[in-house]
Amino acid sequence: MEDVGTHDPLPAVAPRLRELRRRGGVTLEAAARRVGLSPAHLSRLETGQRQPSLPVLLSLARVYGTTVSDLLGETAPEAEPVLRADRMEAVDAGGWTYWRAGGPGRAMQALRVHVPSGPQRDIVRVHPGEEWLCVTRGRLRLVLGEAVHELAPGDAAHYDSLTPHRLTAASHDGVDFMFVHTLLQSGTAELCLGAGTPPRRPH
Repeated sequence: MEDVGTHDPLPAVAPRLRELRRRGGVTLEAAARRVGLSPAHLSRLETGQRQPSLPVLLSLARVYGTTVSDLLGETAPEAEPVLRADRMEAVDAGGWTYWRAGGPGRAMQALRVHVPSGPQRDIVRVHPGEEWLCVTRGRLRLVLGEAVHELAPGDAAHYDSLTPHRLTAASHDGVDFMFVHTLLQSGTAELCLGAGTPPRRPH
């Protein structure tokens, strides 16, 4: 796993990494082995000599049983935790419609998604993180690597997004589902959903 080097400093990360590892009783060697780094490299991350990339942060969060936000020392936002349906604003990206169903600044992003029927561009995504989805209406075709799954209402999927994946509607009137992913600060057009065109508000 590569790291971003010494630019874009994240001052809270180094001491937090060391604190969480020691609190969990994990040795430097054991933690490094689980993440796929050398002990010397992890030591440099813990002393601030190197800055971790997002894939490394995600792996360390799993090893220490926490979230990326916790690793970054972020505090929970004080905004109202309940998002009312009539306050969720629709955004169109590549023909798909999204409603943000979670607050900003979180380790996870939550969306309501509608995918129309009809031909879809052959977009296969691979990126760090995890994704979870649950179909609420219609049928969804989920391609994970070489496997093809068709999900009905109430069906859910939870997978590592480093696995090549593709989502399309499998029913004639489209599909609706809830979607949660762990990529930080990603715009709707940058997700594995839909085409990579700039988001625009529907007329």
